[in-house]
Amino acid sequence: MAETEASGPVRAGAELFKRRGGAMMSGVILQDLNFKRESKSFIDALYAILTAAGLYEGPKYMLSALSGMAFIFTVHERLLHLSVTAYGQWVTVHKRAADSLGIYTVSDGGRTRHPTFPRYQQDAVQWIKESLDKGIGVVYWIPEFGVIYGYDDEDRVFYVQDGSNENRLVLYDNLGLNFTPFWHAQAFGDSVEIDPEQKVLEALRMAIDDWNTPYPVPPDESIASGRTAYSYLIRALMQGDYDEAGAVYILESYQQSRHEIMLFLKEAERLFPELKEASALYEQTVALFKPSEWIPTRNAKHKFINSHAMPSLIGALEKACRLEDEAVNVFRGISGRYPDLKRSMVPRWGLHMAR
Repeated sequence: MAETEASGPVRAGAELFKRRGGAMMSGVILQDLNFKRESKSFIDALYAILTAAGLYEGPKYMLSALSGMAFIFTVHERLLHLSVTAYGQWVTVHKRAADSLGIYTVSDGGRTRHPTFPRYQQDAVQWIKESLDKGIGVVYWIPEFGVIYGYDDEDRVFYVQDGSNENRLVLYDNLGLNFTPFWHAQAFGDSVEIDPEQKVLEALRMAIDDWNTPYPVPPDESIASGRTAYSYLIRALMQGDYDEAGAVYILESYQQSRHEIMLFLKEAERLFPELKEASALYEQTVALFKPSEWIPTRNAKHKFINSHAMPSLIGALEKACRLEDEAVNVFRGISGRYPDLKRSMVPRWGLHMAR
């Protein structure tokens, strides 16, 4: 482990900058961190950070499912592109994801219009740098979610990976500013061991909760989640009043997450053989999806919903909803056979809303 007065301890894979003339400056680039877009953008970012820091070993689909993120399904009534990331309060949901993996995490975010934002922004600049000095990247809302993997104090910039071939520079003074009204950054620390059976049970319980939550950001009912998200997606496709690019993004994300769940359940059968039924149900769900038929490509960048295949797509989604409902009932049965004190007991100070 290298150590300098300017930058403190740095993990292997982190490279320190030097000023012209050879004098050491405060700056780090995490060389081993590689962000690749494959799943939900938060999971892609989390996986890149944790694997590079040695905090997680295993396939991405297990990380996605055990964190509960694979089971999250949200849809805007007009199938806007924001659907996939509009799953509620990010600080709460993303902390739950890290907690379920046994990973320590701190985060901040909110609306940039708040008068206190500049103060929180500059505070975030400092703790993001501290995380990078320790060799751990930071999740950052670009949008979508990407990874801050380095900084340069001389130019006062962060280096950000967004999943494309070209990385971005974000000035310290522009941290959190983007074309949406929201900002979010999340750092991670050491991990604790959680019994594998408990991890799987927690994932199943998060799946049940998300399936039964009709709206992720109440009282706003323009975005639905879980079982209700299916009805929003089907209704918009039937009526024809939807955002085409958003619809494609929702369907592709949906396909990927259901494939992740299927693979997760196949592995989880080793711990809970009763999951074999749910695994078969998700296998049927994945088999229903026909991307080449439903989402043809006009060119490399333009995908669209094939109107001629709409009856087939809607029929498949209706069947998928029924299959997933059956699978969640399997989860509910397994969960009910094991005590869950965190959900069955109310703390003595009573219930409260999470931030």
